Amino acid sequence: MERTIYREIKATPQILQLAALLGLFILAAAASILYVEHHGHIVTGMNNEIVWGLPHVFAIFLIVAASGALNVASIASVFGKTPYKPMARLSGLLALSLLAGGLAVLVLDLGRPDRLIVAMTTYNFKSIFAWNILLYNGFFVIVGAYLYVQMARSMPYSVIRVAGTVAFLWRLVLTTGTGSIFGWLVARSAYDAAVMAPLFIVMSFSFGLAVFILVLSLITRLTDRSLGPKLIARMGRLLGIFAGLVLYFTAVQHLTNLYAAEHGSVEAFILRDGGIYTQLFWVGQVIIGGLIPIALVFHPTGGAKPASTIVASALVIAGGFSQLYVILIGGQAFPLEIFPGFDVSSSFSDGVVNAYSPSYLELLLGLGGVALALAITGFGMMVLRILPTNLSDANVGQS
Repeated sequence: MERTIYREIKATPQILQLAALLGLFILAAAASILYVEHHGHIVTGMNNEIVWGLPHVFAIFLIVAASGALNVASIASVFGKTPYKPMARLSGLLALSLLAGGLAVLVLDLGRPDRLIVAMTTYNFKSIFAWNILLYNGFFVIVGAYLYVQMARSMPYSVIRVAGTVAFLWRLVLTTGTGSIFGWLVARSAYDAAVMAPLFIVMSFSFGLAVFILVLSLITRLTDRSLGPKLIARMGRLLGIFAGLVLYFTAVQHLTNLYAAEHGSVEAFILRDGGIYTQLFWVGQVIIGGLIPIALVFHPTGGAKPASTIVASALVIAGGFSQLYVILIGGQAFPLEIFPGFDVSSSFSDGVVNAYSPSYLELLLGLGGVALALAITGFGMMVLRILPTNLSDANVGQS
């Protein structure tokens, strides 16, 4: 094994082309933000019933994936797995970047971003949203410190391990808080479930590792750095386990709701009668985002190929967006049960499934958040020594 050497990435023509593409997405997102700010949210697909639209799907995906992107660093520092140690710096940087991109989308979709000052200075500790502000800020500080001690010269491993353990525990709390936004929202039949917290934790493991694999594969290819096929296959198998856990906790969520008579109608809506939401659940989430990736990475022969892990990662991400769309939009589309056990009829569309059709403005804002996260990651790798020059199987101790 050679000594692991970290070097900044150079501004090659391919890197500059990718940066320009990301810049275009960020500019398009900025234009959509200004347009919505001027004309109001009436120009989007959101309405009085669907108040969290497609931008929130992107925002929550990025926030959840930020926690999971720290998987590799946690495995290296907390659990002492040698093959993952050279990638720990990239893991920390990507986690910070994804959270920044997700929060940017979240804040800019509020309609009045300036009111965030009120939320940051006046806390209502009975609100899970107030707790999440503290969790997000704490994540930046703790992971930033964790990244610093990894990069500092002659830093004792004991200090790195302590910082990694604190970051690992904090990310679990952060994702628990994000899942609890839905689990504690008892007014929505599709949300009211304690299993939402552990479900979001395993979702973060799966989505974050999938994003990490794709980013690592892309950047090593663009910079002509070695990336061992056995190392990728190892991460692919771990991704398959996480994807299986997501399916397991999803099954627990729906079986629990089916057992409770009060949630029978919303389960029928999601699993059978929900139209696009039912299709996204079974095809997008279960098949594309779960079963196919698991089959790819655990195939006796094909699972060892890097292409299988890369395709599986892309499918997990697609399934993740489907899952969050069903949870977030589908949960709002199902009518509120204000008076359980009674039929409600009024001029306010009570008892009616709420319609929602996302606009291109919402899509541009969401994609802009993704582009911002990737741009921050790329810039960080250009100014800091984040990426090793050699990630071959022999060099990382992968046999």
